[in-house]
Amino acid sequence: MNDMTPIQKSSPKDWETDQEVRWCPGCGDYAILKAVQRTMPELGRKPEDTVFISGIGCSSRFPYYMETYGFHTIHGRAPAVATGVKLANPDLDVWIITGDGDALSIGGNHTMHLLRRNLDCQILLFNNEIYGLTKGQYSPTSRVGTKSPSTPFGSVDRPATPCAFALGSGARFVARGFDVSKHLPDVLKAAHAHKGAAFVEIFQNCIVYNKDVFEDFAAPKGAEARQLWLQDGQPMLFDDGNKGIAMDMDTLTLKVVDVANGDWQSAGVIVHNVKNRALAHMLVEMPFGEFPMALGVLYDDPRPTYDSAVVEQNAKLSEGKTPDLQALISKGQTWTVD
Repeated sequence: MNDMTPIQKSSPKDWETDQEVRWCPGCGDYAILKAVQRTMPELGRKPEDTVFISGIGCSSRFPYYMETYGFHTIHGRAPAVATGVKLANPDLDVWIITGDGDALSIGGNHTMHLLRRNLDCQILLFNNEIYGLTKGQYSPTSRVGTKSPSTPFGSVDRPATPCAFALGSGARFVARGFDVSKHLPDVLKAAHAHKGAAFVEIFQNCIVYNKDVFEDFAAPKGAEARQLWLQDGQPMLFDDGNKGIAMDMDTLTLKVVDVANGDWQSAGVIVHNVKNRALAHMLVEMPFGEFPMALGVLYDDPRPTYDSAVVEQNAKLSEGKTPDLQALISKGQTWTVD
């Protein structure tokens, strides 16, 4: 008997293409690309079983740089194409790459329905709070007061919160990270492990049109005290364990508390539970400044997926039947034209 040839584990190089990576020097997309390429070998999938699908925007060049199948589709419609791909070949590992404008403006409707249907895929939303590709107009996530070519006197729009949008749309997995974070690969792995639509917001620095807008919590060094990295079953501690998040029982709202000598229990610090949807809503709505930025996996509670339901339904409907295209065409009312 011949011995089975073991499948060789891939390396990051196996996921890189020969295409020149073309983003602005210093763009946060470079760091995200490297994080994804480093993560893929750890997921146990092969490039030929993987597809990256994007819409329109700076982030949407992503499929060119991944040695996988890929579609660079039209503005806001990546979820529709991804749905077709997954239904046509459920064995494919589907990743959607999008931005704050692509996913929440022209593509908001498609994003919402993808999440409520719970297609088995990963959605990486690069949030730079600006339209970078079209030269710096304000986007759905731009903050009040943002000055841009389309808001020269400052935006008066209230920004959308991507993770709140995802939860409101019925997402069963919601997470956050940022471009240069060493924890981003762990967030990507958790998203991939989730069976269903996994939504990941990634704060991404636009070096040209919205430089350092996330510097207060996403700077490479010095911002750790303003980051709350969440872990299931672990207390919500930040600032080297000197502070934590507790529940104000009088107002039923979150509050920041001091933690003395590591005694987080006495301070009333909450233990994170990724299946607590109400808690996830509260975490994504915490105002930054008064609170740290909640990062990591905020919510993870799987349910049956859309694609598995479609496959199961089609299998039941086809039981005992023989495929016959001519019979299908001839069924019902027909006409013969001379």
